[in-house]
Amino acid sequence: MNSRQPIPVVVLAGFLGSGKTTVLNHLLGNRGGTRIGVVVNDFGSIEIDAMSVAGQVGDSMVSLGGGCLCCAVDGSELDAYLEKLAAPVHRIDVIVVEASGLAEPQEMIRMLMASENPGIRYGGMVEVVDAAEFDATRSRHPETDRHLAVADLVVLNKTDRVDAAERARIEGLLATLCAPGTPVVGADHGRIDPELLFDRRPWTETRGQLSFEDLLAEADDHDHERCSHAHAAYESVEFASGQALSPRRFIDFLDRRPAGLYRIKGFVYFGVPGHEERYEVHAVGRFLRFAPQPWGRGEPRLTQLVLIGSGTDGPGLLRELEACREEAPQELRPESMWGVLRYVAQPARPVEPQAETAEP
Repeated sequence: MNSRQPIPVVVLAGFLGSGKTTVLNHLLGNRGGTRIGVVVNDFGSIEIDAMSVAGQVGDSMVSLGGGCLCCAVDGSELDAYLEKLAAPVHRIDVIVVEASGLAEPQEMIRMLMASENPGIRYGGMVEVVDAAEFDATRSRHPETDRHLAVADLVVLNKTDRVDAAERARIEGLLATLCAPGTPVVGADHGRIDPELLFDRRPWTETRGQLSFEDLLAEADDHDHERCSHAHAAYESVEFASGQALSPRRFIDFLDRRPAGLYRIKGFVYFGVPGHEERYEVHAVGRFLRFAPQPWGRGEPRLTQLVLIGSGTDGPGLLRELEACREEAPQELRPESMWGVLRYVAQPARPVEPQAETAEP
């Protein structure tokens, strides 16, 4: 069983030709020191040329030396492979599941949300859309609208193949097909900043042994330059407070967050009696989850947040967060936390031991 915090599982969906695999390859090639577990239904287009020299090949699982694990599965096997990836021995930081060909995204979301595996948690659904073939895709796949309706973040890919007017038209359509406020991120060649989906750890592994990421870097040195250009398209705002935040005002802030605010991550201190632990917050698009965690010994009670978006009013966001400060959290009633607790995953119930039956 994984003794660490549950590993976020991000669902990456999109129809054939949307560029979903290109997005996945970009994430793998620009992950920094993050160890990514990937569940895919077909290795054909995933750049895993390194597998013959950097890992162990099995019938259904490939372990890559650079930290990427890829499994070819069908929907019925998903739980088993997620459990395998979540094993502490792999030290995986995030799992990306390529949904197309496995199951309907709604079914995968339901499965992940209902999972009793304490080693994983649902991390949001990303739908990749082909800007150049958007109308044709909707015509061939009417279920596109249903997928968009449950997406937490939409990547409008291949924007380099349409003009500004056509892009604006598609973005207008997406605004009507997606849930209100769902962010739409423009991209070409699948280049989005991985930080929109998961944290990239510093690359601390010793280079020299041929690894998956070494091979990717050698084969395409300028890919990291392209990633830095993608990162330049987003703004990052940092907020810190030694004063507790009002749970109600903070939830109101989250409910009103603009569509251009793609990701929120960090920890929040509410200080409400009975809820003095720190609350990790993770938001990808419209997806939101809190996870209570104990404070470290001697760790100061702080709120620390990073907000990543595009076209957002950074100073305005900071003013709104400043307005969430709470002077007397100890005087708040426990029900003030209800809005936050609505987004906390309920732990699986422990199995109660059966009573022993007395011998006759």
